[in-house]
Amino acid sequence: MQRRTVLKWLGAAALAPSVMARILSAADLPGRMHWTWSSVAAGDSTDDLKRRFAEIRAAGIGGVLLGGASANACRLAREEGLIVHAWTWTMCRGGDDLLQGHPDWFVVSRDGRSAADHPPYVPYYHFLCPSRPEVRQYLRREFASVAAIEGLTGVHLDYIRFPDVILPRALWEKYGLVQDEELPSFDFCYCEVCRERFRDLTGQDPLDLPDPPGDPDWRRFRWRAIDGVVEELCSVIRSAGLQSSAAVFPSPSIARRLVRQDWAGWPLDAVFPMVYHSFYEETPAWIEPTVREGVRALPPYRPLYAGLYLPALATEADFEQAVAGALAGGAQGVALFGGVRDLAGR
Repeated sequence: MQRRTVLKWLGAAALAPSVMARILSAADLPGRMHWTWSSVAAGDSTDDLKRRFAEIRAAGIGGVLLGGASANACRLAREEGLIVHAWTWTMCRGGDDLLQGHPDWFVVSRDGRSAADHPPYVPYYHFLCPSRPEVRQYLRREFASVAAIEGLTGVHLDYIRFPDVILPRALWEKYGLVQDEELPSFDFCYCEVCRERFRDLTGQDPLDLPDPPGDPDWRRFRWRAIDGVVEELCSVIRSAGLQSSAAVFPSPSIARRLVRQDWAGWPLDAVFPMVYHSFYEETPAWIEPTVREGVRALPPYRPLYAGLYLPALATEADFEQAVAGALAGGAQGVALFGGVRDLAGR
């Protein structure tokens, strides 16, 4: 996956699965479970996958959010006692079939540049516009195909948002930016469809607003556009008899502000906020109150699994503090990203 670049930038942890298993099992209570994100690469053999899934299970993890899921990979994971959700990118999608065949499907910035040929930040940031009916139809077909994979328990939505209008603070220097305001090049979407739909609702063109970033109706319009995609995809997933889950930004307030993502009301079976403290120049102590905000915003029956960024938890003490903080904040478990030997298939 493209997130390897971020892993290289922040370094890598080296916690052994046995250490993780001891820490995770010490906090186990009925109803809790832990997850990890992982990906199947083109060159992975059956033996490679068996070894990886065995190591994941040995680390005290019960569920895998699996990129590149296949019937064979699901079977091998289930043989190790793992639950599998197919990890699928949603709004962030490239490929010549879309970029060349449907360049009008992509979001447009406030200064008029399309993410089809001017992706912000990194070359793969080609985000689809959630307001376009043809985009939603395309995504419904794509997710119906994913949901048909034999052996899945669920489908996991990632990049279910707009591009970052403001990056997490620790990334500003990486991209040579100061984002103490919403800059036009990173403020999406101002395509013709979004503008027309907003005019129909309010009588105003968002480009004519005195302060587009600060306008509450325009902000809410974009939250609701992503909400609509989630609702349609959850319906597709549910009709296949599967659960739906999503990777989201750390808390409802951060998600709404940074990526136009209002996840607390989404009809998911589980939510996975990425409480990657180092991205926000915070310590592991930040995890507990951030998780608590999310738990309080969710219905009481919807579990939250706190995503932890292992390269920023290189010591046993840091990892133990992060897990304890997530559970104290009300998480039903944690989800691990990056850093453990072969845990993410890297």
